[in-house]
Amino acid sequence: MNIKLKNRIGAALLALTVASAPALAHPPIPERPAEVEKSAFEADRADILAMAGAFKVRFDMQESTAWAADYQPLDRKISGGHELVKVIEDTGRKIVLQHLLVVDADGKDFIVKHWRQDWQYEPDKLLVYSDRNTWEYQPIPEKRSHGRWSQTVYQVDDSPRYAGLGEWETQGGVRRWRSNWTWRPLARRDAVRHPVYDRYYAINRHSPTPSGWIHFQDNIKMGMVDGALKPIVQEYVLNSYTRFDGYNVQAAEDYWAKTSGYWRKVRTAWEQAFAAGNGVVIEEEAQTGTVISGQLLDMGTQIADGEMAEADAVEAAQTLIADATSRQRAESDANKAAPASAY
Repeated sequence: MNIKLKNRIGAALLALTVASAPALAHPPIPERPAEVEKSAFEADRADILAMAGAFKVRFDMQESTAWAADYQPLDRKISGGHELVKVIEDTGRKIVLQHLLVVDADGKDFIVKHWRQDWQYEPDKLLVYSDRNTWEYQPIPEKRSHGRWSQTVYQVDDSPRYAGLGEWETQGGVRRWRSNWTWRPLARRDAVRHPVYDRYYAINRHSPTPSGWIHFQDNIKMGMVDGALKPIVQEYVLNSYTRFDGYNVQAAEDYWAKTSGYWRKVRTAWEQAFAAGNGVVIEEEAQTGTVISGQLLDMGTQIADGEMAEADAVEAAQTLIADATSRQRAESDANKAAPASAY
């Protein structure tokens, strides 16, 4: 078989594995009496809503076990900050939480619109990371989504990052939500180092604590070796959110009051792009995430500072998102359609 054609077939099979794995990780939840279903649903909602509030955050990251013989795990990295988490949508079966970082920039409080997490009860599809710069909708059979919540995480500019499906449960007296195995692009902390790995294969867990909540990540860092994805190193990440309001929480509240309309329309523009392409293809860069992330964030800051009208920013954002995603989708489709001899 032609080597180039063989590599293309291998890549296609890998993409199929990546796309199909998340839905098949957990067996169906058995049917339960209606009152049990209702009680579980309300308990789940309470745990998700409890992630909102003002927090001191500690990020603890540790590469541990090298899976590649020639790889030396990086030293442990600990950082932190102050973060406000706001409920920006709650329809009952869907809860959206927006994270806002408050950082000290030369003695002045500066707001960084951080990540967003969307929780959906019994979803019929997930927007999953499927390959470099590519996210695709994956259908979820009803028997798999029954009784479960999806968590879809979005980047600072509301572009997608990863999605997982899991059940809220109690084990050993501890409540937790555990995702299936999910694929994720590199976080900035890794991408800026240009490492040998280029994505994560991971399980995410969320648990409420007496003082807040934790997000635990079990990450296999994967990289291309001789044309195939191989595990490079194991990483454990524990993000701890402890309730704390001894910082300028109002600065984050003020930022969101001024920019929420803009970001709502940015989310709509992304959703339109997802619908048009059954997902999205968007180029990423190490420093900022998507190549348009910096511009979208800058316009939010300008609105908050009174330097740009919301209507102008919305128009510019819609154009940025439409142009970047349609161009990338066209290039991706062209590459897929190219003959084997071109590779």
